Amino acid sequence: MGRKKKTLHDYAAEFSELSVKRHLLERGGAGEAAVVETLYCTSCQLPMRVRRDRILEHLSSGRHYRNRRLLRQHGLRAPLLLSAGPDVGPGLPLQLDAPSLLSQPSIILAGTSTTYGMVPSPPSCHKPLFPLFPLAASGAAPREDPAPSTSCPPALPTLHTRIAPAPPKRRSPSGAVTEASDSSVPAGQQGSGVGLALFGAGLAHKALFQSLMEEHGCSLLYVVEDELEEVERAFGAEFLAGTRVLRQQDADVALGDQRVSGAIVCLPPEDASEVVIEALRAGKGVFCERLPSFDRQMAEACFDEADRCGRPLVCGFYKRFDPALQFLYKKVRDSQALGRIHRISAISSIYPASPLSFLKTSGGIFYNAAVHEIDIVSLLLGESAPDTIFSLGHAFCADMACLKDADSVAVSMKFPSGAIVTLDISQHCTKSCEQRLQVQGSQGTLRVDNQNPLGITEHGTSVSLYSQTQADRFRDAHRELFRHFLRTLKGKESPVITKEQFLWTIQVAAAAEQSWRNGSAVDLRNEAMDSSVIKTEIM
Repeated sequence: MGRKKKTLHDYAAEFSELSVKRHLLERGGAGEAAVVETLYCTSCQLPMRVRRDRILEHLSSGRHYRNRRLLRQHGLRAPLLLSAGPDVGPGLPLQLDAPSLLSQPSIILAGTSTTYGMVPSPPSCHKPLFPLFPLAASGAAPREDPAPSTSCPPALPTLHTRIAPAPPKRRSPSGAVTEASDSSVPAGQQGSGVGLALFGAGLAHKALFQSLMEEHGCSLLYVVEDELEEVERAFGAEFLAGTRVLRQQDADVALGDQRVSGAIVCLPPEDASEVVIEALRAGKGVFCERLPSFDRQMAEACFDEADRCGRPLVCGFYKRFDPALQFLYKKVRDSQALGRIHRISAISSIYPASPLSFLKTSGGIFYNAAVHEIDIVSLLLGESAPDTIFSLGHAFCADMACLKDADSVAVSMKFPSGAIVTLDISQHCTKSCEQRLQVQGSQGTLRVDNQNPLGITEHGTSVSLYSQTQADRFRDAHRELFRHFLRTLKGKESPVITKEQFLWTIQVAAAAEQSWRNGSAVDLRNEAMDSSVIKTEIM
């Protein structure tokens, strides 16, 4: 007999600072209720991943020690969390026993199982996606966060200071940074544009650095990065003249600065979710350049926290903002120029290949590359997810094989409308990036070919006439995505990537990976996906 798999309550019994929280979820028109359990840190009020190494890492972090110390200093008891039992009362969600500095998360976790990380099977009727181009905000001010922020930074020394330290911050008696209610100028927009803090310069996209340096409507006040070489490689000394560089352990200094209204998170998805939630609770809008999390529940918690705090959360689906693809979207969806869509074919070959350090934390080709094509296809069709999906893949590079990942995959999907989609994706392109998309409908075909400044198409040449990188090809898309984030901070737009769209996209990517690993098609209409396909750890 195999070893018994540990449950949430086993971890809660082993670690005294962890507890299991129960949520009531109303399901169906009949009002049936389901109970979903989540493992939580009682001091930090963050959902924990069911991985022993991640739990130990969190409990030994400086952030956890600071939150625990705050609870003790103010004489507060930990939140009351219920353990497993048959007597689940209707009084959920649970409340704190006393006024607390820690905000109570409002998380509704979808699913029918109490196992952490389980993905619910999609409904048989797929919901249509929201339009790509949202209407501007109606002028309503973002609602105030009723719970105080958890950012209570102590006076910690910084690793490196370029000019002068940030000016002293105003704090409420509880220690939380607050915005002045009698001021008509939002925090972060005082002085020279919108104030920003960048978390993780080592894994950020080069196009993001260029957008930060070229955009005049913002100022980078903080860079939170342990490796100074990465910061100096990304930015010039002249640009960093007014920027303060902090270690990761001092991140609360940036989150506690009233001048900062936006946080740019460029961390691996397994680490990003915690920073995203803390930044939202500190009253900052968040731009997550990669995925907020591989785990569905953690990703859902990030979006729910953004909704509760009334702050924008923008995800890095940059291809939505490519001018060519936007024009194609208008023709296909708005003008209905092609009639009923029959087939979509996409080819995406990335050049140059990403470094191994990046690939180790990317989650694999389906989460690093395929998600962007899945997102575009879903928008063009107006359908959330396919009925059936089948994938083939192979690792031609030895490094990719060691990571148990593929560098080339082919994904076939059939959607409820009958449209057939094929994706040809490669993370190993030797000459130049290749980005092509073709949409075939009942009334014609539209195609987006490779683009380069020369405007020359080559076939069979031994040396590439123009070696175009992925950053060159989508420079305009990254710039427009960054500008969209700035507009959401100013309240001019709402984030175009909604919670429902994001969750469906990572679920389809998970199904594609499951099909590749199992060698069989996945039916998203009738089969509940295995919980292992939504990543709780990097393979």
